Amino acid sequence: MSLSRRRTLALIGGGTILAATGGVAWEVTRPLTDAVAPWDLAGSYPDPRMRALSWAILAPNSHNLQPWKVDLSRPDEVVLYPDLDRLLPETDPFNRQITISLGCFLELMRMAALEDGLAVEAELFPEGADPGGLDGRPVAICRFRPTTEARDPLFAQAAIRRSNKEPYDMARRVPTEALARIAAAARQTEVGVTDDPETVAALREITVRAMEIEIDTPRTYAESVEVFRIGRREVEANPDGLEFHGPAFETMRLFGLFTREAAGNPESAAFAQGKTAVLGPIATAMAHIWQVTPDNSRETQIATGRDWLRINLAAVEEGIGFHPLSQGLQEYPEMADVFAGLHDRLAPDGGTVQMLGRLGYGPEIGPTPRWPLEAKIMA
Repeated sequence: MSLSRRRTLALIGGGTILAATGGVAWEVTRPLTDAVAPWDLAGSYPDPRMRALSWAILAPNSHNLQPWKVDLSRPDEVVLYPDLDRLLPETDPFNRQITISLGCFLELMRMAALEDGLAVEAELFPEGADPGGLDGRPVAICRFRPTTEARDPLFAQAAIRRSNKEPYDMARRVPTEALARIAAAARQTEVGVTDDPETVAALREITVRAMEIEIDTPRTYAESVEVFRIGRREVEANPDGLEFHGPAFETMRLFGLFTREAAGNPESAAFAQGKTAVLGPIATAMAHIWQVTPDNSRETQIATGRDWLRINLAAVEEGIGFHPLSQGLQEYPEMADVFAGLHDRLAPDGGTVQMLGRLGYGPEIGPTPRWPLEAKIMA
């Protein structure tokens, strides 16, 4: 995560940062290396399954926890399992959003395999699934076979896909026809979009309120703070979670202005100013996009993830920023009123609103850290 000058000052909370020189300057300006290497390594493996998987690990996922692991012990197969150490029990108590993340993984793997002339047939939840939560059973057995199916044109955007959480240009509208093309990329779920100013304004207010609830509820916010990675060294050591790196954060870390303890303390200036900095970009949405499904089965959640990946790539193709904002769809008691209001607004005829995001034109940002593929392969 990089910061504009305005957002940096907000996080500092009025503190003074002295000019950094010598070794300090070198330390605060060092870029990430190993943590972003998987983006450069994607597609470079000799085994076609490994090539497909090297792309799949770049899929969007909740809190960047990368909740997947794979078994490659059988030829021409990939067995996908959830990583039960990478769940979000407070904000995602039924593992719905984690399952959606696994759907994103499966779709990007499918697209990548097509580049090698291979189809991937996924047998979902072959040993069954529990709607109350994921467990140690496999999510999918994926079988690779030759195919003459055409490549998926959306795959061309996989290497530059980003979740752009920066402020968007509020003087630049998102073309209605572009929104229609993005929505049309979905294959299995109903996708809604809006650029209507009144509706967008209402959704801005709701999504800001949802984020406020998540931050102001101690146990749900603590779940995020636990996976803060502050500074280059932490990010390189643990290339997952919510990363804060770059010169501004490195300097704040060195001067003790941004620590995990301060960020988690509601009485601190870092907490108050950080909250303001997080809420600000949400209020710059220029359009919104969401997915509705008639049911909420595990298989439907996988389908949601597949389509979420597809509409994300379609937004990249249009040059439009894409930021998931599904806090208001989380299923814990404090969020119940917002959850019900979003369903009344976005699914008036019934069904489950699975995902929600904002669209707009934002600054160029870098890739999100990832664990290397080898770390996700089961022994």
